[in-house]
Amino acid sequence: MPISLIPDLDQQLSQATDPLAAFRDIIARSKTVLADRFNAGEAVEDLVHARADFVDQILQRAWQHFIATDNDGALVAVGGYGRGELHPASDVDVLILVGAVPAGKQAEDIEQLITFLWDIGLEVGHSVRTLEQCVESAVADVTIVTNLMESRFLAGSEMLFQQMKVSTGPDRIWPSNEFFSAKCEEQKARHARFGDTAYNLEPNIKSNPGGLRDIQMIGWVVKRHFNAERLSELLHQGFLTDAEYQALKAGQSHLWKIRFALHLLTGRHDDRLLFEYQRSIARQFGYCDADSNLAVEQFMQDYYRTVMELNRLNEMLLQLFQEAILYQNKPCDVVRINNRFQSCNGYLEASNAAIFVRYPIAILELFLILQEHPELEGVRASTIRLIRAHLHLIDERYRKDIRSRSLFLEILRQPQGIFHALQRMHRYGVLAAYIPAFANITGRMQFDLFHVYTVDEHTLMLLRNLRRFSVPEFEDEFPLCSRVFKQLIKPELLYIAGLFHDIAKGRGGDHAILGAEDAHAFCKLHDLSDYDAEVVAWIVRSHLLMSVTAQRQDIEDPLVVQNFAQQVGDRSRLDYLYLLTVADIRATNPKRWTSWKSSLLNRLYHSTRQTLIRGLKSPLGQDELIQSKQGEARRMLNEKGFGDEDINRFWRELSLEYFLQNDPEEIAWHGNLYLSGKDFSKPMVALRTSVSRGCNEIFIVQKDQKNLFARCTALIDQLHLNILEARIQTTDSGTALNSFFVLEVDGHHIAPERNREIQEILEYGLQESTGTTPKARALPRRLQEFSSKSEITISQDVQNHHTLLRIKSMDRPGLLSLIAWVLTEQNLRLLNAKITTLGAMADDVFTLTDSDGRTLSDQARLEKLTQALLETLDQPS
Repeated sequence: MPISLIPDLDQQLSQATDPLAAFRDIIARSKTVLADRFNAGEAVEDLVHARADFVDQILQRAWQHFIATDNDGALVAVGGYGRGELHPASDVDVLILVGAVPAGKQAEDIEQLITFLWDIGLEVGHSVRTLEQCVESAVADVTIVTNLMESRFLAGSEMLFQQMKVSTGPDRIWPSNEFFSAKCEEQKARHARFGDTAYNLEPNIKSNPGGLRDIQMIGWVVKRHFNAERLSELLHQGFLTDAEYQALKAGQSHLWKIRFALHLLTGRHDDRLLFEYQRSIARQFGYCDADSNLAVEQFMQDYYRTVMELNRLNEMLLQLFQEAILYQNKPCDVVRINNRFQSCNGYLEASNAAIFVRYPIAILELFLILQEHPELEGVRASTIRLIRAHLHLIDERYRKDIRSRSLFLEILRQPQGIFHALQRMHRYGVLAAYIPAFANITGRMQFDLFHVYTVDEHTLMLLRNLRRFSVPEFEDEFPLCSRVFKQLIKPELLYIAGLFHDIAKGRGGDHAILGAEDAHAFCKLHDLSDYDAEVVAWIVRSHLLMSVTAQRQDIEDPLVVQNFAQQVGDRSRLDYLYLLTVADIRATNPKRWTSWKSSLLNRLYHSTRQTLIRGLKSPLGQDELIQSKQGEARRMLNEKGFGDEDINRFWRELSLEYFLQNDPEEIAWHGNLYLSGKDFSKPMVALRTSVSRGCNEIFIVQKDQKNLFARCTALIDQLHLNILEARIQTTDSGTALNSFFVLEVDGHHIAPERNREIQEILEYGLQESTGTTPKARALPRRLQEFSSKSEITISQDVQNHHTLLRIKSMDRPGLLSLIAWVLTEQNLRLLNAKITTLGAMADDVFTLTDSDGRTLSDQARLEKLTQALLETLDQPS
């Protein structure tokens, strides 16, 4: 029996002159007592039940005060309150059960009761139903019958309550088989709403897969089918081992503790573990920052590991229930597969309970059999339990056994089922047992908005993406990736690299280098050749190289491509790296993947491949590249009716950088617009869809002005467009040619019907010769928790006589406009801007010169620029 929150409740109420004030005061004090006892370390189970018991007492006394003794109604607790579980801000759900539809004084009394309960500070969810209405509603809705199934008598007519329990029992409505099927569908739909993953960045601890609802789901089935009140009765039924039961209870306790703290922190019923709460609760629970692992990351890793285990138990128990409830009278249709395994009603099972003891290698063999027999629906629950019970057999000796090593590689070499095999191995704990380093990243989160999955889930998503490149039905998704994948001689090397690319996250040091060492050791242990082992290690060590090059450097510059090609070395490595990079970016944050990023990687792949075919000792020179582009652009402009004299006059106005940055189609489009224009004292704005770049281009031509670029970026930001790259060219005659490559903020192309609106707003807005200094705008809620100081890095591009400015700052609306304004005020010439957003952080690179086209070499001027940027970017919003 829980210790009462307010021991002298009746005495205090009897002495009160104002019942409403007395009840309100007692409820307010109960919340303080509850928080104090929680902070003092009292068991959360006792507190959850103590609050339910306290509310029982309040409701019973309120019922006695407002409802006449001859009333034939009953006050019933339902839902979580019916189970006797109430967290600090949980709704108090009650059913007022009546013999007939309330009228007259009875209706008035009920109304006064509910009003009183709200007035004293209880958030009551109530329904008033007759017995017939209860049955009718329960028949129509499995959620209602679930609530009634958990109902608990509080006050009034207990006979009426018992009649309701009988009338809604499984022998009258919703027999256990129908109830089970409906609840399974309900759970499937709920999981789908949360992306079928327990690893959401801001999880709902109640409704996410592996959350409290999954535990409640087990309890509902137990109650409906077995007429059992406690999960512990599953022990006696043989559905749970003692270790599994303890894991289930420990998981529930951990989630209850988090939910309890969350309610106290927010002061309301909120089950979402938002970023702004994660840090606070981590500190409250005693987690401390470590060198390579923040306190909040440790806290969330424990959370994710908890829900992962609960997810496993939920899956196993529901399958056992399925056999007991849906197939109880159906004999097992056994199909022998080999001496160790058989199929039972479409599920793979061990032929006997001792098979893993006698032949431990069969643990890995099971996953290979699933790949070879796609008709199998899964693994039978009893066999899942056997696997989990024998994980200790996967030790160092097991990993060195040639049979184990051969089986694991065979799994990776299968034509189908590789992702599902590895996913299932992870879910059952086999993957972390076979590759011990994988245990370190299980449930490991990174506290940022860039990585939306835990490291283990991200790794599996990457492998899923790689597998889709090999499946013909998905060729339309990523045509180039599918073509390149077909060229791979040994796809298993790519899968191994994928498994190890992030395996050293959280250890400290460079995870790519440490992961490469692990990958090389794994390859040698599995008897791969020195060459193959080095290829895998190189892929892991270099897995960020292509992404960084494509997103932060000017890949139109042949020197950039030449340098990248030299680091890659050969076409085989380029193929592996390209495929891993695409799969990695998409698995990091699928919503951040855009056609623009796809275009960047595709263009870098093609240009690097051509460089490797040409030979690293025969690099493509800038002059040769420019001549090639000009020749193709001239042909297009000639077809538009422009003569060579006009074309040459236009090109003489432009710098070499312009021709390096733009492809022939862009040069021809710009030339057509420029040569067709007469007066650029007013801005001319044109839009087009750039298929080759996977985005839209906004081209603005106007007489150059000091703050023109800053005003362009401010206006584009107001149009809610996301600038991906900006190129600034000023002709010798003083006309600015500014190109902005953009997408909508959701990553989609601009709809054609919006083109005219954008054009008119930009042309009108740019006619003003001056603009007000932009102000830093407030960070959106999700970004505020990640606020950090900006970082400025300045380096010199000696070969091209440019200065490179790299700015890492909190991403926010109008950021580029703020930066542009500072550059304008510092009298700098901006040639190019590469915009990269990594979660909450913007990582942008700007190519600059002074107003005379020279590099910025004066140290005092560089320090002044840095200071001006930091003061602007880090000013309070």
